[in-house]
Amino acid sequence: MQGRADVMAWRRETRRRLIDARLALPVAERDRLAERAVAALEAAADLSRFAVLGLYWPFRGEIDLRPLARRLIDTGTRIGLPVVVAKDAPVEFREWHPDAPMTRGVWNIPIPDGTPVVHPAALVVPLVGFDARGYRLGYGGGYYDRTLAARRPHPWAIGLGFDLGRLDSIHPFDHDIPMDGIVTESGATRHPRGEHGSDAPTAGFASPACLLAELDPADPGPWR
Repeated sequence: MQGRADVMAWRRETRRRLIDARLALPVAERDRLAERAVAALEAAADLSRFAVLGLYWPFRGEIDLRPLARRLIDTGTRIGLPVVVAKDAPVEFREWHPDAPMTRGVWNIPIPDGTPVVHPAALVVPLVGFDARGYRLGYGGGYYDRTLAARRPHPWAIGLGFDLGRLDSIHPFDHDIPMDGIVTESGATRHPRGEHGSDAPTAGFASPACLLAELDPADPGPWR
């Protein structure tokens, strides 16, 4: 890549290509892969340990986490969904439950309407694309990067998506923040936390990244 403009153009084209590929999957196949990815997420990360967890509403073929959200709510976890409150600002999270009133937000995505603002200690973040260093390609708004950068301490961030989004590199900028782990239908990979700064909730991850299941289950964070 020659410069920022080249990277931005590459990201736009790559984003379009990956979303088209995701939407082109037959529904039954996409559902099958999504089920495997959610199973890998639940096997790799103990999400029930968090009093408040940030999830997302599925959009353009993303993995649907509403069944997982309902299971977690039944065990006492509060679920927050991201809400864009201003352009070029961090998102806030509003509590969601199956009976929550909803309205439409950015990109016409449903968001909770009038429910309490919550502060998740961990987020499951949707992926358009991702690379081997844990950097995420999203929709280009930068909302998750701003949110992770603004929160102290940084929430744990787990990227969730399909293998078809795997890239050699997203060509990250200085403001891009890597995920603490990436989960797809192939399994889960944990990434170093060093780039998050010294105010992370706990000590850094081992490097290089390795399969989550290979790590000591006593390690901090959501990982089993």
